[in-house]
Amino acid sequence: MPKNMRSKKYLTPAKTLTYGFAMIITIGTFLLTLGPSSADGQKLNLIDALFTATSATCVTGLVVVDTGSQFSLFGQIILMTLTQIGGLGFMTMGTLIALAFNRRISFRDRLVLQEAMNHNSMEGILSLIRRVMIYSLVIESIGALILAARWSFEMPFSQALYFGVFHSISFFNNGGFDLFGTIHGPFGSLTRYTADPIVNMVVMVMVFLGGIGFIVISDLVNYRSTRRLSLHSKVVLSMSTFLVVFGAIVIFAMEATNPATLKSMSVGEGIFASFFHSINSRSGGLSTLSVAQMKTSTQFLIIILMFIGAAPGSTGGGIKVTVFAVLVGTMYAMVRGKEDIVFFRKRLAKESVFKAITQTWLALFLVIFVAMILSVFEDRDFLVLLFETTSAFGTVGLSLDLTPTLKEISKVILSILMFLGRLGPLTLAYALTSRAAKDPFRYPEGKITIG
Repeated sequence: MPKNMRSKKYLTPAKTLTYGFAMIITIGTFLLTLGPSSADGQKLNLIDALFTATSATCVTGLVVVDTGSQFSLFGQIILMTLTQIGGLGFMTMGTLIALAFNRRISFRDRLVLQEAMNHNSMEGILSLIRRVMIYSLVIESIGALILAARWSFEMPFSQALYFGVFHSISFFNNGGFDLFGTIHGPFGSLTRYTADPIVNMVVMVMVFLGGIGFIVISDLVNYRSTRRLSLHSKVVLSMSTFLVVFGAIVIFAMEATNPATLKSMSVGEGIFASFFHSINSRSGGLSTLSVAQMKTSTQFLIIILMFIGAAPGSTGGGIKVTVFAVLVGTMYAMVRGKEDIVFFRKRLAKESVFKAITQTWLALFLVIFVAMILSVFEDRDFLVLLFETTSAFGTVGLSLDLTPTLKEISKVILSILMFLGRLGPLTLAYALTSRAAKDPFRYPEGKITIG
């Protein structure tokens, strides 16, 4: 067998995803360094371009330069394209193009799609990919039109329409990028729209839909005819709802007396803002309040929410809500002395438990290790460094105003972390190691003291 055939044969789905995202980031970095990408015509330095391209492709939203004032229309379109590709996945986009030209999708391509979508099987994967594109176009189009109509009261309609399209793609893909730097000041995010019900509702709905994943959206759309939801969808929806409500209650309780955030607002506005930040803390990365001025306890809660993240097969990151649910279920089963972990009268396979524990430990080790490395180069409180690190890993994009002031080496480190966070620690582990064959025997059981 020729050498190139052998190398192709061993290009696993995990490796394909890793190389694919790396290639897109490389192309995006090159395009952002070009003079026409900058508003002033000056080339963006390589490290800042790399960080921005990685943040867009990994749908994070952390920025070292203000998006609205730094980039020209050409540069903004590049970021919008990278965000769309990063959110849907390059394999999804490539498959849709292939289907449009009646190209055959190979078995190997289906394996990669299954890995990219975190789908349990290859059955119906192409049908799911088609639905992904339809759902994305419909949701983003509706969001763009509503936002354009709202912002047409503040700016010319052509600009409002462009803002609507850009931000709709950014919001649904949990990208976190905004263009209001030229209007409301650099790095302002959506702080001028704290009490705006239209902007807040559109953002919350789009971020939530992007965060629950396409498999769940498909289940919800088909529920009228099927009258059933998969176990995956039930776990994602119940756990996501719990985290949103719990996060909002805690944020409101802790920030209600903070004059820099909720104290000056009415109760209704405070509840609205609390729900907004609870939803965005797990993936969206948008803010209507200054996160840097929040209490330390609130910032730590946001770190936890960012670490948990969104659902598998979504545009968000983190360890995923299903992993968190499995960890909670495992703890509950152990405390109650039960042998099985049961959700909605379904018993989980042991493999799911081992995978959830492994993914959590890999993620925890990665976040803590990178935060420790950053503490060597950055003279800031460790909580600030941990916040920024978790935001990068969870592809969230919230910041305590540290990112724009980072040293070059720190930007490179966080770029790598965003890349790892988008792929997932387990996917990277699978890409770097070959699957070992099962042992033909089992060792005798031993016991150690626990607790």
